[in-house]
Amino acid sequence: MRITFNIHYFTDAGQKVCIVGAVDELGAWQIVSAKEMDCRGDGQWTLDVEIPVFVKTLDYRYVLKMPDGTTISEPRGRKHKVQFSPDQERYYLFDYWQIAPENPALYTSAFTRTIFARAPQAYPAKEAGMEVIIRVCNPYVEKNQHVAISGNQDALGMWQPEKAKEMICTHFPEWEIRLGINEITFPVEYKFLLRNRTKQECRWEAGENRTLPPLPRHEKAVFVVSEYPYCDNRTPWKGAGVVVPLFSLRSEHSFGIGDLHDLKLLVDWAAHTNQRLIQILPVNDTTRTHTWEDSYPYSAISIYALHPVYISLKEMGALKDEKKTASYHRKQQILNKKNVVDYENVEKYKLQYCRDFFEQEGSRILKSAAFKSFLRTNQVWLLPYAAFCFFREKYQTSDFIRWGEDVRYSPRRIQTLCREDSKVYSELSFTYFLQFVLHTQFRQASDYARKKGVILKGDLPIGIHRTSVDAWIEPVYFNSSGQAGAPPDDFSETGQNWSFPTYNWDVMERDGFIWWKKRFCKLEDYFSCFRIDHILGFFRIWEVPTDFVQGLCGHFRPALPFSVNEIELFGLEWDGRLLKPRIHRRFLDELFSAEARKYLDAFLIDEDDEHLILKPLCDTQKKIESIFKNHADALSGEIMDGLFAIASEVLFLKDPYEQTKYHPRIAGNKSFAYAELSARAQTAFDRLSSHFFYERHNAFWKAEALKRLVPLIESTDMLICGEDLGMIPASVHEVMTQLHILSLELERAPKLPGEHFACLSRLPYLSVCTTSTHDMSPLRLWWEENPEKRQQYYQSVLRKSGTAPAACPAKIAAQILKNHLCASSILTIIPLQDWLAISDALKHPRAEDERINIPANPHHYWQYKMHLTLEKLLESDEFNQKIRSMLADCGR
Repeated sequence: MRITFNIHYFTDAGQKVCIVGAVDELGAWQIVSAKEMDCRGDGQWTLDVEIPVFVKTLDYRYVLKMPDGTTISEPRGRKHKVQFSPDQERYYLFDYWQIAPENPALYTSAFTRTIFARAPQAYPAKEAGMEVIIRVCNPYVEKNQHVAISGNQDALGMWQPEKAKEMICTHFPEWEIRLGINEITFPVEYKFLLRNRTKQECRWEAGENRTLPPLPRHEKAVFVVSEYPYCDNRTPWKGAGVVVPLFSLRSEHSFGIGDLHDLKLLVDWAAHTNQRLIQILPVNDTTRTHTWEDSYPYSAISIYALHPVYISLKEMGALKDEKKTASYHRKQQILNKKNVVDYENVEKYKLQYCRDFFEQEGSRILKSAAFKSFLRTNQVWLLPYAAFCFFREKYQTSDFIRWGEDVRYSPRRIQTLCREDSKVYSELSFTYFLQFVLHTQFRQASDYARKKGVILKGDLPIGIHRTSVDAWIEPVYFNSSGQAGAPPDDFSETGQNWSFPTYNWDVMERDGFIWWKKRFCKLEDYFSCFRIDHILGFFRIWEVPTDFVQGLCGHFRPALPFSVNEIELFGLEWDGRLLKPRIHRRFLDELFSAEARKYLDAFLIDEDDEHLILKPLCDTQKKIESIFKNHADALSGEIMDGLFAIASEVLFLKDPYEQTKYHPRIAGNKSFAYAELSARAQTAFDRLSSHFFYERHNAFWKAEALKRLVPLIESTDMLICGEDLGMIPASVHEVMTQLHILSLELERAPKLPGEHFACLSRLPYLSVCTTSTHDMSPLRLWWEENPEKRQQYYQSVLRKSGTAPAACPAKIAAQILKNHLCASSILTIIPLQDWLAISDALKHPRAEDERINIPANPHHYWQYKMHLTLEKLLESDEFNQKIRSMLADCGR
């Protein structure tokens, strides 16, 4: 089968247009083997290739080869595709160089597989002959519409919309029409239009008429003309949604915690109120201790395994033992009545139920074709995960360093352990069973959401726990000598320490970031959109030394630390004491009360007549934490916090990778050490810090992010959002814009300097607008706990006079939400608590109970639960109508 590729592309001297594709004849996707095209002049490039007749479908991409050998490819995910008919002998392909579409979000699976999803259509079979196929991409087509084509001849309806030819959607969002070569007269002029089913309403595309010049004649030839995307001049699409942790859902059938059956009810509510998206927090397994500390959803022990607490017992099946059934029903009622998630008892009793059900039905399920298919597809990660769970229980710890002979992962030992004749196979197969049930239920919920036209948005944590399956089996990817966290911000004055290991990005780069691509691939099993938690971690991570508890004395990695000479060029005389934590006696009153100062001799010793230093027994934050571990009284907490502050009293930190270079401590100008500097030295330190944190790394971090993010984004067609809050380098916005990653925008966390509140009408279109996040106080609580901010917002944003009410009434909450729904962002996603705030009848009785997380507390218990059931939410007609009306009024 002979194919002639044609593309119109003007090049500069020395540049060549090439093709790379999925077959050997086009280089098998190896850029170095891409086939050079022939230039016929005036920007016309062609290539004749003989393709084996057994090739049914061909994917390919155009590449521009520069004089120095470097290449530029068409953008992310934009491959050309052609399907061949076995009866045709000759194909002429007329393409264009693909660029990012005007609204790239609409080309992601969130829209092509959910919002505007269509089943593929097929042309009726007909005898081979000369025909012209005209194609155009347009994802923005509602369910009651189709794309049509009309033009300057009878075969195209002579520009009459009602006679325009309906196009077939063979591979959404691509539309095409097939015309016999004898039906048309060259040259052809035409345009595309949107038309509804009754052909009564239509909308022509914008722009000039399109033209098709005369084509060569060849018996049994097919001419495939791929047009530039549909020129749409409509108002850009906007949608709204809800965000809530899965564990926070409550229904009449849940077991003390939200589950995958409840997710379907939430889909029903979203669809009922015309919301188009549901966002949930991570749902991966976090089980390390079987205590409430495992409630932290961002501390996964596996990037693949789902948490067993999310199994719907209702959907899994009933027990035949009536006594056990009655017992579990009593426990269910007790747990469902609780105002918060009782994590430990939920996990305990749900796992007991699952074991009882496994004893009853496990043998049958393990023999089923569905289970065998699941095991075969997922065994690469499932077997090590099951073994990890087994060893965790055997050694009573998830810390594999304490696993004796099993400290190092051995694939051979795991294969032996997981054989069906193994003594522990029953325990391992129970883990397989749990993951099979979770996967099955989650896929059903995902498919259900798609059918309802509701996007499911997942959450990708930036880190994994240091005692996780991944750290055990692939330790080369992780740096366990550092702890990931975040620098000081509005959430925490002392920074955050998440305790996750940081990444060895150089190792990951060498294998093409396969570990990350696998994570993305797993998300695609359930989601068509996801949020990258702390996307700044792809630029640089805040790495905290392992002897620190707080995040204040971290440093960026990768970074460009200063040499002593560079520091002195700023006018600051180098002194090694700038690295050593100490405290001047005159500052003790600011850290400790008179009562606390009575005990300081046990922890501090003199360095000189004026300064004190920490004794060896408490000269790190980890040692201090250990001393006070079993002391919960307020005085002990005060002393511990004061000693923590002294341990952070440095102005520079030695780089752990280049011992002769140094990082200025962040927020150093707020330290006591800074207060001791001369005015001249303070000015020098300020200039040095400003340059280091806001200027020095911009280009460097941009290059690092592109190197990591580009190959990952090209591996998926999901809609990607980034959590870009906090200390944001200038390059972050540039990279996210370039890669079409949606930013996160909050009115109360403006990104422009000098703003108190962000202007919602000026937010980027490719962004997610929200009223609050899980790391913040929900709307009502924020209103109550910030009197000064509340009054400023009341007057400057809501344009109201007088004194703002102390509590946020439903009417004001509705106005705030409506402002957010009218924002310029493509998506406005409202936390469930803030949706409920617009109804005095439905809102939570206590605003303080709606908070999900407190970032400053690394040991926070994640246990927020809805105070009403999803069934009641679905029945709240007045409330639901109010949401529908708000969305309609705001064009969402």
